[in-house]
Amino acid sequence: MKKLLDHYLQNLTATSRRGDAREESYYKHLHNLIEQFADLKKIKRIDITIVPKKTEAGNPDFRIWDGKNHITGYIEAKDPSITNLDYIEDTDQLRRYLSTFPNVILTNFYEFRLYREGKEIARAMIGRPIVAGRLQTAPPVENVEKFTELFDLFFSFSIPKVQTARSLAVELAKRTRFLRDEVIAVELSENGSKGRKHIVGFYEAFKKYLIGTLSEKQFADLYAQTITYGMFAARTRANGEFSRKLAFDYIPHTIGILRDIFHFISLGEPPTALQIIVEDIAEILHVADVNKILHEYIKSGKGKDPIIHFYETFLETYDPEIRETRGVYYTPEPVVDYIVRSIHAILKTHFSLPDGLASQEVKLLDPAGGTLTFPAKAILLAAEEFKGKYGVGALGQWIKKHILKNFYAFELMMAPYAIGHLKMGFVFDDLGYKMSDDERFQLYLTNSLEMEEIEQITIPGLSSLSEESHRAGKIKKEQSVLVILGNPPYSGISANINDWTEKLLKENLDGCQSYYEIDGAPLGEKNPKWLQDDYVKFLRFAQWKIQQSGYGVVGMITNHSYLDNPTFRGMRQSLMKTFDEIYIIDLHGNSLKKETTPKGGKDENVFDIRQGVAIALFIKNKKKKKPSVFHADLFGLRKEKYEWLSQHSAVKKNYTQI
Repeated sequence: MKKLLDHYLQNLTATSRRGDAREESYYKHLHNLIEQFADLKKIKRIDITIVPKKTEAGNPDFRIWDGKNHITGYIEAKDPSITNLDYIEDTDQLRRYLSTFPNVILTNFYEFRLYREGKEIARAMIGRPIVAGRLQTAPPVENVEKFTELFDLFFSFSIPKVQTARSLAVELAKRTRFLRDEVIAVELSENGSKGRKHIVGFYEAFKKYLIGTLSEKQFADLYAQTITYGMFAARTRANGEFSRKLAFDYIPHTIGILRDIFHFISLGEPPTALQIIVEDIAEILHVADVNKILHEYIKSGKGKDPIIHFYETFLETYDPEIRETRGVYYTPEPVVDYIVRSIHAILKTHFSLPDGLASQEVKLLDPAGGTLTFPAKAILLAAEEFKGKYGVGALGQWIKKHILKNFYAFELMMAPYAIGHLKMGFVFDDLGYKMSDDERFQLYLTNSLEMEEIEQITIPGLSSLSEESHRAGKIKKEQSVLVILGNPPYSGISANINDWTEKLLKENLDGCQSYYEIDGAPLGEKNPKWLQDDYVKFLRFAQWKIQQSGYGVVGMITNHSYLDNPTFRGMRQSLMKTFDEIYIIDLHGNSLKKETTPKGGKDENVFDIRQGVAIALFIKNKKKKKPSVFHADLFGLRKEKYEWLSQHSAVKKNYTQI
């Protein structure tokens, strides 16, 4: 070993003498040293990748794999002129590496420091860089045993098997954050590789066809999460070996957009930095029994919706701010439960459908699907009804001919879209139904508030985006729907302003009175901007779809401002003209208004937001009736509101007619 290190130091010194050496000039010597060390130690087949890096972002300089294509660790090298590595330890760059990767060496080619799970566990100085720098001669070899022990420790590492849902969520979150900030964001901001052109192509397509206001930073977030949860979904279908290159084989071909993305990730030529971090994510998933972890999560009682609880845990580590601002992803179970149970009962009492949601006549749509919390609950309740009446034997055919055919959802953001498809796989698994390769749940990546279909896309690898848009367009324009439900986004300054939404709100559309008129005259509001809030547009979309169908029910939780604000008086009148029965339960919790209970006690929101909310159920009967509005208030602590919602449903005795 001493001879090996002596030869290495001689080579470093020779390179240093050239006078024009840069950090990268020394890489080949370290590469050779690692290979020769492995040979000496009889470590069979190692794979060393040197990662090109133009900025302080990106991956560490070296990635070392073992002979089985499993990641051993990373090495971050600094120029030999940096003689004190203590300064590097305090940099943001190294902190990012140590918080993301569990087995890292930091070196200036003379000193080596090994970190395990972010903590230094060994160091070895094999020669004095100051001797080589000032005296231009190779320093004598030192600390051979310490160097050997350090690299023995480095090579002995393997990714520990992840045993719990929380640890899996945390490990994936750390790497996804790195993928977002250090790889995708950097690739978008630099010119260069062929792979970069594909990433920019995806960004431009998503911006042009789905989210016009999408920034590069937002896309980096969207794309990183999509890759991770696409890999996650693929892993749930894979038995045995799993890797970046194998992931494509396990993405259902019915989910074309994910297939397009993973055709590039798995089979294309993504930038090296992207390959490496995705392979690291694949390695974490490879050593985890994902299906077992999530099914045990259900059994342990930690959540009826393991995917969403998993995603919440993921967001805590990945980006707490996103977790706070995107309540749109997650609706509390008691709220979902109340709305779905109420709709189930209304279908029986108002529409002569004794099987409720299980009835073949029911066509259901969630236009702001998120991670499919509402459709999943509706499916489980419908399945419970079906099994109770008809047994388990015909359940598979019922899922095939009813649920997969008649339940729909739309989602605009790619990450919840991927998670939603993942969740549905688990929902059907739990019901004992395995989707075939040509089946999918009808969740479509589309903007519910955009009617213009995407033309055929010429961008390589994204043709399925237009196909998805076309399928969603048929549902928006042509499909009669009996049930519309969900938790639409709240955005006072909406990005969804287009010719269709203007027509939807401002015109008398298919018998639905404009929200901008009252008693046949213009509304006359000086500043009607709140009518442009996204939740208003989603309610209007639902109203229009039910009007088209002739009858049906809408159940949503939204901002409660439209209940009493004068700006919404045209909207209220329009809803009363379309629907025969309206049930409103105002959940209050508006900290912007400093709401309290009637007795002056604390009043909490059911979400982690300041805006008060309300649950609304709108019923349009087959035969027109004089409209009736029923109202209830629910004040108090969040826990108390959850308990009430869990124990009640929309029956008249729980409301006051107004």
